Amino acid sequence: MTAPKVLISDKLSEAAVQIFRDRGIDVDFQPDLGKDKDKLAEVIGQYDGLAIRSATKVTEKILENATNLKVIGRAGIGTDNIDKPAASKKGVIVMNTPFGNMITTAEHAIAMMFAVARQIPEASDSTHAGKWEKSKFMGVELTNKTLGVIGAGNIGGIVCDRARGLKMKVVAFDPYLSQEKADKMGVEKVELDELLKRADFITLHVPLTDGTRNILSRENLAKTKRGVRIINCARGGLVDEEALADALKDGHVAGAAFDVFSEEPAKENPLFNLPNVVCTPHLGAATTEAQENVALQVAEQMSNYLLTGAVENALNMPSVTAEEAKVMGPWVKLAGHLGSFIGQMTDEPIKAINILYDGSVAEMNLAALNCATIAGIMKRANPEVNMVSAPVIAEERGVKISTTNQHKSGAFDGYVKVTVVTDKRERSIAGTVFSDGKPRFIQIKGINIDAEIGEHMLYTSNEDMPGIIGTLGATMGENGVNIANFTLGRHDKGGEAIALLYVDDAVPGPVLDKLTATGMFRQVKPLAFDVA
Repeated sequence: MTAPKVLISDKLSEAAVQIFRDRGIDVDFQPDLGKDKDKLAEVIGQYDGLAIRSATKVTEKILENATNLKVIGRAGIGTDNIDKPAASKKGVIVMNTPFGNMITTAEHAIAMMFAVARQIPEASDSTHAGKWEKSKFMGVELTNKTLGVIGAGNIGGIVCDRARGLKMKVVAFDPYLSQEKADKMGVEKVELDELLKRADFITLHVPLTDGTRNILSRENLAKTKRGVRIINCARGGLVDEEALADALKDGHVAGAAFDVFSEEPAKENPLFNLPNVVCTPHLGAATTEAQENVALQVAEQMSNYLLTGAVENALNMPSVTAEEAKVMGPWVKLAGHLGSFIGQMTDEPIKAINILYDGSVAEMNLAALNCATIAGIMKRANPEVNMVSAPVIAEERGVKISTTNQHKSGAFDGYVKVTVVTDKRERSIAGTVFSDGKPRFIQIKGINIDAEIGEHMLYTSNEDMPGIIGTLGATMGENGVNIANFTLGRHDKGGEAIALLYVDDAVPGPVLDKLTATGMFRQVKPLAFDVA
């Protein structure tokens, strides 16, 4: 088996490079390549993985050439430099390292808050210039001041903890913060308008999304307390910088400290050269410890995925631990086979997909199993689809996905049932994994069966009557098609019946025509499954 090949196109520590080598991965360390987008586009097709920081821009053009790429690993939190929708459509997993630089970024926010509260940079410049302007730099204390934290997740939560240690009162706005968690953190959960009205300092710790862009707009800045100080060490674009500059000039905002800007590298900005504005060049994660941590973390995550299928900290794919990957492997295969059967049997557009999980499988990582099922269904229309791109394609086509899980209700320890809905019909199939680890089909259209799954299969449906087995067997034998496994099932005597044949080779078209010509079968359908 050929070793996976990874390109590192930004500066990463040698220890991280060595992790790839120690895991048996062929690593190509070119730390300046990310700056040359044309060269990157030229060579990216050679690699299974791409490890980056912020210098490499993974655009749609780059991804178009990434014919073998399976995973992009960003050493850090922000992934604004990756076209994630394009990566998802291409079936490429995008990972980041959200925990490696949390403390560093939170500490920088606290440092920036001190700096703007005491005008430290300006006072330092003045003193270096030989001035002694002690009375000019009158600051404010943090003790007993109210800190408004917008976004109380990983980094925001650390900021809340440090601020409480400084004896500040902390109010937090975060739609995902529960009252129970807020109580545990020792902060007051409030709505945004309440935070703006009460806070002496405001610090932002949210990602840049359509919902958070300009969350501190001109309108919201006008709602803040006069004399407020604003800190942004999260993402550029969260604050209307022009509006903030105006509020600083008229004295409504007393100071600001920014580590991130709407355009970076920031050569010009409305906040530059204003009094009591502290600016740093995106240093939130810039400590020796953080840079090493995220580099090592991304190397481990990418290695785990390429070698074991474990998915950690992915932004466009459900996470699957290495332990889950081992246990779920047969069930992921089953889910793909169930989806593939449905996809091959369905010619009309699919409106909805319902996936039922029963028994032991209902306790597994259902999000990953959903992705495998949807990928199986979509592969007929697009053979390049995979577990990453399938949900995106389904959503684009307006297919509604629903999931049901229930306690053990049948003869099997666990099973999966997939039902698709079209304008014409509903079609369903169920399967399980036996103790030998092999997936089986156990029900088609409500008819119970026990069918081993092979690379080449033949499905037929007919009215239950004598002669079906003989006709199938004779036709296959006369044309040199060897049957490895033969499964039959029916609803009732004389009712609808089905047969599922596992054959050594694909059934030739003329043989299918002969079966159809007998007039005994309602449907004759060759099937193919990836059983590797």
